[in-house]
Amino acid sequence: MAFVDQLPPVTIDDVRAARALLDGIVRPTPLEYSRGLSERVGATVQLKCENLQRAGSFKIRGAYTRMARLSEEQKRAGVVAASAGNHAQGVALAASMLGIRAKVYMPLGAAMPKLLATQGYGADVEQLGTTIDECLVAAQEFADETGAVLIHPFDHPDIVAGQGSCGLEILEQCPDVKTVVVSVGGGGLLAGISTVVRALRPDVRIVGVQAAGAAAYPASLAAGHPVSLSTMVTMADGIAVGRPGDVPFAVIQQYVDSVETVSEDSLARALLFLLERAKLVVEPAGAAAAAWLLDRSAVGEVEGPVVAVLSGGNIDPLLLLRIIRHGMAAGGRYLELKFRVPDRPGSLAALLADCARLDANVVDVAHSRTVRALSVQEVEIGVTLETKGREHADAVTAALREKGYRLNVD
Repeated sequence: MAFVDQLPPVTIDDVRAARALLDGIVRPTPLEYSRGLSERVGATVQLKCENLQRAGSFKIRGAYTRMARLSEEQKRAGVVAASAGNHAQGVALAASMLGIRAKVYMPLGAAMPKLLATQGYGADVEQLGTTIDECLVAAQEFADETGAVLIHPFDHPDIVAGQGSCGLEILEQCPDVKTVVVSVGGGGLLAGISTVVRALRPDVRIVGVQAAGAAAYPASLAAGHPVSLSTMVTMADGIAVGRPGDVPFAVIQQYVDSVETVSEDSLARALLFLLERAKLVVEPAGAAAAAWLLDRSAVGEVEGPVVAVLSGGNIDPLLLLRIIRHGMAAGGRYLELKFRVPDRPGSLAALLADCARLDANVVDVAHSRTVRALSVQEVEIGVTLETKGREHADAVTAALREKGYRLNVD
């Protein structure tokens, strides 16, 4: 991306000042070497673990910076925010530390752990709509009616400067970094990190990553101004933002090399990979950078050392369970087969024995005798198998066909 000649809304000095303000408030999160990702990518990969930050994400950095700089009169008026969860927790925690009343609008269907944590920090929570953008409208109306200060999740210089403190840590922890990969929603984190990296290490490649089903930045960058999405469909609620913020957009347009997308399957695979190989719990939005790296593992186009930012770890256990199952299916670890076999005693037992000999674990079995294509003497058996990966799944399927089974693969 060509950098435009314009004055950025946030500078390296702004970030340094924010970091001084955050001293003793945020944790310098660890940078963890990932052998698994490094082997896949063919370059050293380090994981910046913002999922281990206070309140479970990077959001406390920007929220506290913004709120600590309010005047005493503004603090007495209280604050209001809109968030799917991570910014909500950051605002609620910062408010509790600063003695400020906080109201937070969250979408219907927000992850229960995020909702309960926000309430636990003392914020008044109201749920409405299905997107952050709808909640932002309500938050602005509340601010206009009551005088409360709107703490925007990404569209303010103080928010961007606070998030940029993460970038200072990255360069200190990995001074020879060549590529930085960051998940993107509204753009506050990417803008803050890129402000630091471009000022101190202009040679570093900076990549933003969005969920393909909620990718406002690629179209906006192509148009040269923020463009709103008409619809969004993604499990990565933390980066499901329909329109880039004006402040972060100006920074990202100037400093970031590219903003790219990953699929829902890639997010699920990355989340499962981080859980299994790195022993790290992240939410879908937090896994976007790792998903981008895994997608490019066969291409060999990433120069290392690489730092991938895991932006958050606040995930509903029920969603985690569904994603683990989906990730296993996407990675070839679950295999669903349908067999047409003679409807007589022993057919099921023989089928299951053959699966066992192929070292495929049976997870579920279903019978059906009402499929139109079946003859009177046949039954359809649906079997879900747990395999060791795509190659093993293909080998199991081929071996069962060689034994004469008539089967369909779902």
